[in-house]
Amino acid sequence: MADHYPQRIVCMTEEPTEVLYALGEEHRIVGISGFTVRPPRARKEKPKVSAFTSAKISEILKLEPDLAIGFSDIQADIARDLVKAGVEVWISNHRSVDGILAYIRRLGAMVGATDKADAYARQAERHIEAIRTAAAQFKRRPRVYFEEWDDPLITGIRWVAELIRIAGGDDVFPQMAGESLAKHRILGDQGEVVRQAPDIILGSWCGKRFRPERVAARDGWDAIPAVRHGDIYEIKSPIILQPGPAALFDGLSAMHKIFADWVKRQEG
Repeated sequence: MADHYPQRIVCMTEEPTEVLYALGEEHRIVGISGFTVRPPRARKEKPKVSAFTSAKISEILKLEPDLAIGFSDIQADIARDLVKAGVEVWISNHRSVDGILAYIRRLGAMVGATDKADAYARQAERHIEAIRTAAAQFKRRPRVYFEEWDDPLITGIRWVAELIRIAGGDDVFPQMAGESLAKHRILGDQGEVVRQAPDIILGSWCGKRFRPERVAARDGWDAIPAVRHGDIYEIKSPIILQPGPAALFDGLSAMHKIFADWVKRQEG
């Protein structure tokens, strides 16, 4: 029986690559993003033809893709160039936990793997509920500041704030999490974090290593409980800053462990 679904897919961000591998549909992928780290074997098996804000259009066209998958308005110019060249393009723009779950199911349907995608999404939903149930036992919820970038300070996006809540914490800037664009999540005043007095600081600086010692050394930040008690932690960007399965599994688990350890110390 002929396979009428896309046979040559270029994944311009990591999340479609991770999903397709998880569904056993990796044979359809002919090119990936250079930022891809999950699954590790994808980097060895597939040519890297794009970054996030740029792509090697000529290299992509040589692969003769019948579908290119990207994410957000940031890749609008790449999408435009590919569309002009006759390539079918899907740009997703999901920004929430529910959006990630829907993305898994939608991508699965696009490659004829509806049942496998639904099973995978249900697995993620069960993990989320297990973490939520465990967090409900906390006698105290930590106040959490999540930093996506350090210069200027940028707070966490919506799915990060939602995962913090599921993991058992309270985001200190929930009003900013709904802003999809990073420029709208910039903190103009570093003192605002001091005033919010977070119990835990989580950092994930997109594209570079998080430096807790630099955070602790900021002027006036020694007054913050998280700084005084050394509760400053990195969440690796591949497992939290991309709206794909990694955030729902590894990212959520990593945050919950940090919160649970904090709660245990409060009880001690």
